[in-house]
Amino acid sequence: MTSAVAAPRRVGLYAGTFDPVTVGHLDVIERASRLVDRLIIGVARNPGKSPLMPLDERMECVREALPAIKARTGGDMTVVSFHSLLVEAVRANGATLIFRGLRVLSDFDYEVQMSGVNRRLDSGIETVFLMASERTQFISSRMVKEIASYNGDISEFVTPYTQARLLARLAERTG
Repeated sequence: MTSAVAAPRRVGLYAGTFDPVTVGHLDVIERASRLVDRLIIGVARNPGKSPLMPLDERMECVREALPAIKARTGGDMTVVSFHSLLVEAVRANGATLIFRGLRVLSDFDYEVQMSGVNRRLDSGIETVFLMASERTQFISSRMVKEIASYNGDISEFVTPYTQARLLARLAERTG
């Protein structure tokens, strides 16, 4: 009688500030979840970026979007926060892959540098780049916030839940 050896689980982490989470981020989450057994979405505290939305609200916006993605992919996904080097968050969550979304050439330059640094910090962690789909490659969180701050329609760029949260934060800010 032979026993089957279970293949190691592939665990990946997709990290960002997600201020706010956009349909571009959600596209990368969906595609990454198809490539691993478990995907962790790491929401960075990152006070240096001065996020408009507090950490718990950014995490909730990501969580709110996951059931629809899970229904399509059957993926195992979890949302966590972190305030550390990315490789430390990857290790702490038992992952070996970092997923990064690329929209434009300037993203590539930065991400290649980060990938090299992360590889030096932990050679056992691989970075996987996913190109943004043609329908989302022009979307950035910064641009969504700017459009929303001028009362522009952001409904194509974020989920209804995220739109409501973002508009509420902007209303608080402008008083």
